[in-house]
Amino acid sequence: MSAASCLLTEDQFLCSICLDVFTDPVTTPCGHNFCKTCITQHWNVNFQSQCPNCKKLFDTRPELQVNTLISEMAAQFRQSAQQKASSSSSEQQAAKPEVPCDVCTGTKLKALKSCLVCLVSYCETHLEPHLTRSGLKKHQLIDPVENLEGRMCTKHDKLLELFCKTDQMCVCMFCTVLDHKNHDVVPLKEGYEGRKAELGKTEAEIQQMIQKRRLKIQEIKHSVELSEEDADREIADGVQVFTALKESVERSQAELIDTIKEKQRKTEKQAEGFIKELEQELSELKKRSTEVEQLSRSEDHLHLLQSFRTLNTAPPTKNWTGVRVSPPSHEGTVRRALNQLEETLSEQMKKLIEAELKRVQQSAVDVTLDPDTAQSWLILSDDGKQVKCGNANTKNLPDNPKRFDRWVNVLAKQSFSSGRFYFEVQVKEKKKWELGVVRESINRKGRITLTPQNGYWTIWLSDENEYIALDHPRVLLSLKSRPQKVGVFVDYEEGLVSFYDVDAAALIYSFTGCCFTEKLYPFFGPCNNASGKNSAPLIISPVNHTE
Repeated sequence: MSAASCLLTEDQFLCSICLDVFTDPVTTPCGHNFCKTCITQHWNVNFQSQCPNCKKLFDTRPELQVNTLISEMAAQFRQSAQQKASSSSSEQQAAKPEVPCDVCTGTKLKALKSCLVCLVSYCETHLEPHLTRSGLKKHQLIDPVENLEGRMCTKHDKLLELFCKTDQMCVCMFCTVLDHKNHDVVPLKEGYEGRKAELGKTEAEIQQMIQKRRLKIQEIKHSVELSEEDADREIADGVQVFTALKESVERSQAELIDTIKEKQRKTEKQAEGFIKELEQELSELKKRSTEVEQLSRSEDHLHLLQSFRTLNTAPPTKNWTGVRVSPPSHEGTVRRALNQLEETLSEQMKKLIEAELKRVQQSAVDVTLDPDTAQSWLILSDDGKQVKCGNANTKNLPDNPKRFDRWVNVLAKQSFSSGRFYFEVQVKEKKKWELGVVRESINRKGRITLTPQNGYWTIWLSDENEYIALDHPRVLLSLKSRPQKVGVFVDYEEGLVSFYDVDAAALIYSFTGCCFTEKLYPFFGPCNNASGKNSAPLIISPVNHTE
């Protein structure tokens, strides 16, 4: 057991709640260890059974039993740590230099005590008067120290027995009458106790900082583990997709080659039939040519006349003038194969986007509209989830630096300066709209140009019914369907802003390589009402995770 415990680090014996060595350690179903009292109190305070480390939520509070193996190992570790501390203390004591007796002559013995009144260090023998004589018993004795003169006031040659809190220095009795008159002076012991209390507070603060950093180390390690799991999963998914695509390409290539070869085989078979038929006719014609030649040489009048009738009744030959063997047309064969491959690729892309959308929806946040930023024509719902444009400025709203004064825009109350966040907005029945995120320092007054350079990462449904990414330069988007609900996802550290057609599970557009240095706010632009033709509101919708 001791050999095994030696292989483990100190952090592995510490409870992540109290940051001390385990006492009655218990193990949660997710595999993490805590002191039984710590985890019980944690669950009582938070009113839910959730692992403080991995955040796994348990439907019912687990019944926890003391893990005897970890308990024994923690006990051995505690004992080992105490032994090390004791050994270290002994070493420190042993390392202290020996102070010689100031009274001994010749060979000086080791001093047992030092007198702060006499400013002399005494061995056991010479210390005897200070222990027996009434006058000397009142002297203050301490563990032997060197340089007792350093405890004297250099100015008045008196013992430093007071502490000036005003000047933060040790002083003698004469100093309080002269240089430190009217200062806050206390006995040395009181000053010592005050300083010791401050040191205790400092030590507590340092220990707290140490504990926080241990927790941060655990948090970072856990983040790395999660990142590694994500990376492994992404690699596995990528390998699966590209393997399927590779197989699809190879299959399409094989089908293309087979199609072309099959056409060539049919052409060759047709040509072989024609050639066979022609060769047969050629043979018949050669035979008849021989008969004609032989008959033409005959000098028998009767034979020639009788044989000529038979020669004229020979089987007729085929008219080959219009017969052609045309090479097969391969036009469109490769294109059709590529179209089929494109369909396969589109199916794979759709599956990837669906999986991607499921992941980004895990970063959903609750977003509400900020009325202090809303342009005066805008009408916000009481719950802060809907916004539409009225036909005129019917409200006398106070102007402030946060409010848009010309363009009918509004921001969310919530801001984000790290991590990932996602929200969804219903754009159904809207003829025009703008959506995205903006940085805190954007210009909100007068005419505004929505570009990333100006702090806007947005997409726009324009008057011409065109979907446009307001990038620099602008990008005209070609969408297969008209989005009814748009999802907006931001990865602050990655510098990514992506827009999704939620119902179609399709990616609309992504701003990549962004450099975020300020707070980001969700941005909503319902656009002008256009005489009642664009009166439908933008609605911040709850995220229903796709199945």
